[in-house]
Amino acid sequence: MPLDTYRAKRKPASTPEPVPAPADDSPPGPAEVVDHTGDEQSGRGNTFVVQEHHATALHWDVRLERDGVLVSWAVPKGLPLDPATNHLAKQTEDHPLSYATFAGDIPKGQYGGGQVTIWDSGTYLLEKWAPGEVKVVLSGSRVSGRYVFFRTGDRDWMVHRMDPPPPGWAPLPRDLRPMLATTGTLPADDDAWAYEVKWDGVRALVAVGGGRLTVTSRNGNDVTASYPELRGLGLQLGSRQVLLDGEVVAFNAQGRTDFGLLQARMHVVRPGAALLRSTPVQLLVFDLLHSGGRSLLQRTYDERRAALEELGLQGEHWQVPPAFHGGGQAVLAATRKQGLEGVVMKRRDSGYLPGRRSDCWLKVKHVRRTSAVIAGWKPGDGGRSGRIGSLLLGLHAGHGLEYAGHVGTGFSAATLADLGRRLELLRRTGSPFATPVPREHARHAVWVEPELVCDVEYTEWTRDGRLRHPSFKGLREDVPPDEVVRE
Repeated sequence: MPLDTYRAKRKPASTPEPVPAPADDSPPGPAEVVDHTGDEQSGRGNTFVVQEHHATALHWDVRLERDGVLVSWAVPKGLPLDPATNHLAKQTEDHPLSYATFAGDIPKGQYGGGQVTIWDSGTYLLEKWAPGEVKVVLSGSRVSGRYVFFRTGDRDWMVHRMDPPPPGWAPLPRDLRPMLATTGTLPADDDAWAYEVKWDGVRALVAVGGGRLTVTSRNGNDVTASYPELRGLGLQLGSRQVLLDGEVVAFNAQGRTDFGLLQARMHVVRPGAALLRSTPVQLLVFDLLHSGGRSLLQRTYDERRAALEELGLQGEHWQVPPAFHGGGQAVLAATRKQGLEGVVMKRRDSGYLPGRRSDCWLKVKHVRRTSAVIAGWKPGDGGRSGRIGSLLLGLHAGHGLEYAGHVGTGFSAATLADLGRRLELLRRTGSPFATPVPREHARHAVWVEPELVCDVEYTEWTRDGRLRHPSFKGLREDVPPDEVVRE
């Protein structure tokens, strides 16, 4: 009988799914896709349904009515809208027609355990039905167009969209860089600006499509594997396609973001369970750059923010922090009182400028911190004899790398050992600076290629452009060296 495989996988008393008795089967039909080339469609059912299935792995079940059953494929990333991209489709057992209206929770431990919802439904026009190829034109409320399923293995198929993408649709961009803020002061036209907390973490662009996400650092590196607790964000968004801008942070016991604490996670590609428990991360999302196949880069900040808040992003490891329209003095005072790093101000009528540092975004820091390029090191004395005593730092200016001072505090023994290994691989002959280095600092210096970036806290800049009382806070592998400029 056509539904024998379906029934064998389910216990009627343990699942809310429809499980018809054998006598209720429609006239016998093939359990596998068979050749119906030349058959007339009239007199045969032509309904289809797409069900979103949060099982062990999120996927979308595409079901086509045929010969009294629903011929089914599990599509991990859903039906593609871009004809340039094919999606995997795993053929599953035929389902009863009554499954076309099923939605509910299949209990854990049962076959296909998880939540099932109806994502779309409608009718289809058959163009071809052969053993290894099925061509249909779908007409639903969320998806429409010509699709072909073609077999690549036993139960392995691919699904391809034959029509152009829907009008105005565009794929998720994969090569954007975050927009950056410039140092400034509170603006006079207060109501024209939105105020956000400046978080002490690392910037990340998060692309979500087909329930899967990719986390990209500020310098374009894929760091998804470093933050596995963010995977649930993709599951929450389901079929929605978005590109988010935010900050990955770690909170300390006082509830403040702590970059030093985050250091334990930034350089670990696949953190173990113990590290995930001791140093969990949060993604603080503050901008939406692409949604539903539409670019939002030209939209105003207010429009992007409204679209972001409509997504309802809230989870154990992600959230959308508040933004305040106007009231900059109060926000600045509150963040100072709470010991936060500062405030970012964004013009409410401004678009998003990928990879650019713009005065449409301004930042005011309570804690003075800057990124700097490591261009060399000096051996220390006493306990650090023969090892790193201080790092020689630089910032890019119009004519090249300028010397910005040296930092010799803020290191742990483990950090010094790690820096020693990294810098040994970058040794070079001669100074990489475009400006002279004071003799007392250049003497006995070990020069390195200026490829590593670190963060330092400091009290002020000296008149000759040196950092006063700097303290090392950690490496910044998310910041490209050529973006570290003197502001």
